[in-house]
Amino acid sequence: MAKRESERTPKSRVVRLGDREVIAEGLHLNFWADISHRCMTASWPAFIGGAALVFIAFNAIFAFFYWIGDQPIANVAGGAYIDYLYFSIETLSTAGYGDMHPQTHYGHFIATVELFTGIFSMSLMTGLIFARFSRPNARLLFADNPVISSHEGKPTLMIRFANERHNIIGNATARLWLLKNVVSLEGQSFRRFYKLQLVRNEHPALALSWTLYHVLDEESPLYGLDAGDLDTSKVSLLVVVSGYDVVAAQTVHARKSYDHSDIRFGHRYADILGTSEDGRLRIDYGRFHETLEG
Repeated sequence: MAKRESERTPKSRVVRLGDREVIAEGLHLNFWADISHRCMTASWPAFIGGAALVFIAFNAIFAFFYWIGDQPIANVAGGAYIDYLYFSIETLSTAGYGDMHPQTHYGHFIATVELFTGIFSMSLMTGLIFARFSRPNARLLFADNPVISSHEGKPTLMIRFANERHNIIGNATARLWLLKNVVSLEGQSFRRFYKLQLVRNEHPALALSWTLYHVLDEESPLYGLDAGDLDTSKVSLLVVVSGYDVVAAQTVHARKSYDHSDIRFGHRYADILGTSEDGRLRIDYGRFHETLEG
């Protein structure tokens, strides 16, 4: 028998790579083949909603099996389906209030299967929730736009970011990558990445803000390029930051990607650091993304 058209033709899928969306086609994917990854990458509303749907489905199925039995549960007046649904919820969640209980071999068998399912599913859910909460995550705020202007008398690409938690990220390391389209000698177009040299790529204790500097000299892949050249090559930037979070006692990572249209030529970042009247350091996040010409 010929396969259905939906089985022969794989569906397209939209995936996110950083801040960009990519349409993936021609890949045969099984939803259950990588369910752990899906649970870890889903948003919290989607994760909680999916868990609630699974919980309702399990209880509805077990309630049906109780309902078709010959009075398998005691103290169920009239044998209504909703009463068996409530008993299923008590059993699957291992609450066991005690008012209703199995009274036949059939009832004990279904309850045994449901108890095993409940213990297994609760253990799995506990592990997933713990894994989602315990994932190392650096709360870094990246400026909306990279800027290119003169710094120390040289044209320089600058990217600013800050530690939103204001804790110490020790031995912070930053890397900056350039991605652009190039054409080979055979005329084939492909995407190539270049590591951009930073003036300083390490920070001993990142607590407030940090600005990365890449000098546009003769050794830079961006040397001599203007906004039109960046658009032609579809240039994008990728910032990767890692360090040791002293509070969480683990290594954290953060990344941010920029499109060529995000880069502002002839701009510099507004100054956000100052001193209050009592001499304390003051940082104004209200101007964090602001850029000025000049």
